[in-house]
Amino acid sequence: MLDTLDAAAVRRWCTGGLAALKRHQAEIDQLNVYPVPDGDTGTNLVLTLTSAQQALAMDLDTLPDGGTTAHGHALRLMARGALLGARGNSGVILSQILRGFADAAGAVPALRGRELAAALRDATVAAYTAVAQPVEGTLLTVVAAAATGAERADTDDLCAVAGAAAEEAAAALAHTPEQLPALARAGVVDAGGRGLCLLLDALVEVVTGERVARVSPAPPSAAGPAVAPRETGSDRYAYEVQFLLDAGVEAVDRMRAVLAGLGDSLVIVGDGVGPEPTWNVHVHVNNVGAAVEAGVVAGRPHRISVTRFADQPPAAALPADARAAVVVAPGAGIAELFGGEGATVVPGNPSTGELVDAIRATGATRVVVLPNDPNTQAVASAAAKEAHRLGVKVSVVPTRSPVQALAALAVRDPGRRFEDDVIAMAEAAGACRYAEVCHAGREALTVAGPCRPGDVLALVEGEVHLIGTDLVDTCVAMVDRMLGGGGELVTLISGVDAPAGLVDAVRAHVGQRWPFVEVQAYPGGQPHYPLLVGVE
Repeated sequence: MLDTLDAAAVRRWCTGGLAALKRHQAEIDQLNVYPVPDGDTGTNLVLTLTSAQQALAMDLDTLPDGGTTAHGHALRLMARGALLGARGNSGVILSQILRGFADAAGAVPALRGRELAAALRDATVAAYTAVAQPVEGTLLTVVAAAATGAERADTDDLCAVAGAAAEEAAAALAHTPEQLPALARAGVVDAGGRGLCLLLDALVEVVTGERVARVSPAPPSAAGPAVAPRETGSDRYAYEVQFLLDAGVEAVDRMRAVLAGLGDSLVIVGDGVGPEPTWNVHVHVNNVGAAVEAGVVAGRPHRISVTRFADQPPAAALPADARAAVVVAPGAGIAELFGGEGATVVPGNPSTGELVDAIRATGATRVVVLPNDPNTQAVASAAAKEAHRLGVKVSVVPTRSPVQALAALAVRDPGRRFEDDVIAMAEAAGACRYAEVCHAGREALTVAGPCRPGDVLALVEGEVHLIGTDLVDTCVAMVDRMLGGGGELVTLISGVDAPAGLVDAVRAHVGQRWPFVEVQAYPGGQPHYPLLVGVE
């Protein structure tokens, strides 16, 4: 049993928590409030904590200047890695929980019971702060319960406090269906909360040396995207080298002098957080090895990328106030559509770090991000904050479907002020009603009634409106329902599993029933959803 949580214990906690999430990944993925086959909370949590573990593995032995404790350094590495790798709402919230925990726990010389309770309370505050409209019955409720349980223990005994936190979190998880009707209808507990309980149980195992025996919640009833070209660089140097670097200011100053002697186009910007900030390093060189070695001497380089300019297509130089759009695309066809609109495209379900990389790759100083999925909006907001530290102004237009992004991109006007252009894009996206059709993955009770596996579900604005047995008939009925509220333009995007003739049948019906409505159709290639629909 441990009296305090040291750096080695933090590493074991991260490793054990990741292993537990991987064991239960499929189970957590199935904990959805709707019976659609795209549940990915478990996967997102695994990817988020994998990034945290990778950050921990970089360097846990050398402490930064400023009197940082070993356990505090480990926790901050873990939190930073989770932030850069965060995927989905649950991943982003988890990264904020780890950040709040690290900020509080890292400031104390020894992490015992009462310090653990205080750290969990700060983690709770950070999590709630990260969510614009907190909802109870979610991961937030579970972390708050863990903090309350730890505080009630009121002891310096680390094992007792960790155990109390895990027990209270498990009890709160069991009650989440009572707080969210959607969970009750689906017969599940909150997926993100389940993941957090696994992490807390892993912490108990680390500090006590004993595995927690806890019954799992009952299961519910039954092409690459287009990207913007990089800069061409000068004729004198053949390679572009980029990497993130964790290092002190003096070490970076020394590295700057070395890199200046190796090449040109040298840009180094830092986030200014802590005694050892994270820096973005960019330089054009001929000696790639020497450039990377300079980073190794200075600190801990990671996410290293090397581009040979001869392999890149030519790109026009961007003005100092250049603008760009970064759009998330879940399918190859959708990516091609957005690329044709001049946007930089990243694959569906990106991490914070991947969005930051895409923002930086545009070379623009003003960037609008279109997430196209409710689960990606929190990731996009986190990426916007990270990019702001790098001197890039980023605005997130909260699009929830690719059809809304198409509407937003259609009204872009570089002649307007950036802020006015963002407002116009947001208004266009908001005026576009969206829907999607999919097949039910399991039996469940929806707001439109009960459904069985294989039934066709028509979701309008995220809610199940229609349940059918025939795909074409359900799609036609859904479009009729949407056009009943008015509309001049219908956009149809077919998925990878769309049967031949689906779009043609819907288009023909609209032409006959709604002769004054224009129809645009595109192959999207998105998974899970044979048809996406937008009405403007």
